[in-house]
Amino acid sequence: MKKNASLIISSAVLLLFVIQTAGTLVESIYILDLLKTSLDEKVLGILFFFSPLLLLPYFNKAPRRLSWGLFALLFITRSLTPYLGTSLRMLASGLGTGAALGLLWLLLTACKEPADHQERNSWAAGLALAIGLSVLLRAAGSGVEYSLTPAGAWTGWLLAALLGLSLFQLEWISERPRPAQGQGVIKPMLGIYLILILVWFAFSAPAAIARWTQNAYLPVVTAISLLSLVWVWLELRFPGRMERISPRLLLIWNLLFTLALLSTLLAQRVAFPPTVDSPAVVVGAANIWQQIPLIGMLLLFPVIFVDMRLFVKQIRLSLPSTRQLAWGILLGGLVMIVMVFAIIFTNIWGYVAPISTLFRNLFWLPFLLLAGGISLLIWLSQPFTPIIVKLDLLESPKIWLVALAAIFLATLLFAWPVRRMPPLDIETNSLTAMTYNVQQFNTEDGQKSFRQQLDVVRQLNPDILALQESDSVRIAFNNNDYVHYFAEGLGYYAYYGPTPATGTFGTAILSRYPLHNTRTMFTFSDEDEIGTAVAEVNIGSKSITIFNVHPDGSKEAKLVFARTVLGQAVDDSSVIILGDFNLRDTDEAYALFDSALINAWTSVYPTKISPDGLDMSGRNRIDHIFTSSDLLARNPQYLLPPASFTDHPVHWSEFWWGNP
Repeated sequence: MKKNASLIISSAVLLLFVIQTAGTLVESIYILDLLKTSLDEKVLGILFFFSPLLLLPYFNKAPRRLSWGLFALLFITRSLTPYLGTSLRMLASGLGTGAALGLLWLLLTACKEPADHQERNSWAAGLALAIGLSVLLRAAGSGVEYSLTPAGAWTGWLLAALLGLSLFQLEWISERPRPAQGQGVIKPMLGIYLILILVWFAFSAPAAIARWTQNAYLPVVTAISLLSLVWVWLELRFPGRMERISPRLLLIWNLLFTLALLSTLLAQRVAFPPTVDSPAVVVGAANIWQQIPLIGMLLLFPVIFVDMRLFVKQIRLSLPSTRQLAWGILLGGLVMIVMVFAIIFTNIWGYVAPISTLFRNLFWLPFLLLAGGISLLIWLSQPFTPIIVKLDLLESPKIWLVALAAIFLATLLFAWPVRRMPPLDIETNSLTAMTYNVQQFNTEDGQKSFRQQLDVVRQLNPDILALQESDSVRIAFNNNDYVHYFAEGLGYYAYYGPTPATGTFGTAILSRYPLHNTRTMFTFSDEDEIGTAVAEVNIGSKSITIFNVHPDGSKEAKLVFARTVLGQAVDDSSVIILGDFNLRDTDEAYALFDSALINAWTSVYPTKISPDGLDMSGRNRIDHIFTSSDLLARNPQYLLPPASFTDHPVHWSEFWWGNP
C-alpha cells in the first residue's frame, strides 16, 4: 500500500469510527434512560469523551506501541458492538470512543509527517472519504447504519482491518521536538472537535437533513455523497491547490455556510401555540423558498474540508506538548458533551427542568454554535501564511477514480427507492388499520427491535400503519431513519410526520395507498410538543382522512388536543383517528372522542374483553382506533408485549363500508 493511500485510508476510517462510536455511546445511554424518561447515573458514560487524557503520558514514551494498543482496543470494541445488548454496547462504544479519539490525537502529533507535507491534504481527503463511506453504509441499511447491525457487522471488521493495514505504513517520531513558544494548539484542536461534531450531527447521516427539511431522501444523499467524493478526488489529483485559498475567502466561505445552515433550520421552525386558547398550527409540505437555503448549505458544506486542512496544519506546526494537548482534549470533550445535551434538551425540554426548558424550540442553536464556532476560529487563525509546496501527483489515479466512482454508484443504487407495493384491489370496500407505538424501535427492556417489529407488521399486513415514538432521526438514536427502513422494507408510501426539528417523539403514517395532503397539526403543549400527523388516502371512490396521534402533558393540554382534532375531523366525511392517545376511558379527553366517534374495540366488544379472554378494560388500554360512523369495525385485535417487541400493544382492526 502506498504511503499516501495509507494516510488517506487511516484518517478516513479513524474519523468514521470516531463518529460511529460516539454516536453509539450517546444512543445507548439515551435508550437506557428512555425507559424511565429521566437522566440517571448512566449519563456519566459520556465521560468517555475525556478518556484520551489518560493516555497522554505515553504519547512521548512509546507512540508506536500505544498506537497498536489503541488499535487493538478499537478493533475489538468496534467489531463486537453490533452483536451486543444495549448495556454492553454502551460500554464497548465508550471504550471505542476513547480509543478512537486517543489514536486520532496520537496520529496528528506523534506520527512523522512526510517531507512533502502530503499528510495535510490526507486528513482533508480522509474526512471527505469518511463522510462518503458513512453515507454509503446508511444507504445500504435503508436509513439505518448498516455496519452497526448484526447483518452488516462484517463491514466493520473490514474497515478495522484496513485501518490496521494502513497503520503498518506509518512512521513515528522517535523524539518529540521542543514546542515552539507562542504557537498555541487549543484553537485548532477545538476546531477539529467542532468539525467532527457537525459531521456527526448532520452530514454523516443525510437522512437527518432530509427529515429536517421534509425533503426526499435520494437528492440529499446524492448531493452529500457526490460532493464529498469529488472533494477526495480534488485533494488527491490537484494537491496543494487548497493551500492557495486566501484567509479572507476562507472566512467568507465559512460565514456563508453558517448562514445557509442557520437559514435551513429557521425556515423549518414552527411557532407553537403558546396558550390553551391559541389555535392549532398546521404545517404542510415545504415550499420552494424553504428549499433554497438547503441547496446553498449543501453546495457550501465542503468548506469544512478546507477548515480541516488548516487546523491539521496548525497542529503539526505547533509541536504541542502533552500539557497543551491535555487542555485541548479537555475543552474539546466538554464541547462535545455540551452540544449533545443542548440538542437532546430541545426534544426532552419538559423532563429535565429547569435547564432543559430553556432549549424549547431551539433546535437550530447547537448548529449555529458549531458552524459559527468554526468560523470564529478561522477568523482568529488569521493571518495565516499558506505553505505552498510542490506535491507529488496522485499515485495510481485510475484506481482512485474507479474506487470513488464505485462508492458513489453503490450509494446511489442503495438509496434508490424501492417500487411501491400496488394496492391489492383498488375497488375494495375495506381496509386494515394498525397503530403501533414502537418506543423508538426498542423493546420494553431497552433492546433494539426494529427488525422484529418490521416482521410483526409484515405478518399482520395492514393497509394503514400509524407509528408513534418513531422520530429516531436524532442524535439520541444515532440518526437512524427507521421510518424509511420500514417504508423500504414494506414497499409502502410514508409520511414522516413532525420533523426532528420540532421536538416531538414522532407520529408517522405508512400506507399501501398513496398519501395525499400530508400535514402536521401542532396543538398547545406544556411537556412534549404535540404533533398530530394527518394524511388522506383514496381507495376507489372512497376518501379517508387519517389522524395519527400521540398527545402528552397536562389534562388541559390533552383537552385542547382532543377538541382541536375533533374540530378538524368534523370537516371530513370519513376519518380514522388512531394512535397512542395516553388516555384511558375514564379521562375527560377520552370521553370527547368516544361521544363523537366509534371506538373499534368497544364497538365490537362492549365489555372490553374479547371472546378469547383478552381484557383491555381500565388502565390496560391507551392505544385506540376511533372512526367516523360510516366505517364499521370488524375483528379488532391487540398483540401485547413482549410479543409486540415494544412497551405497548399493537392494535389493529379491519374496517369496511357499504356492503360487507
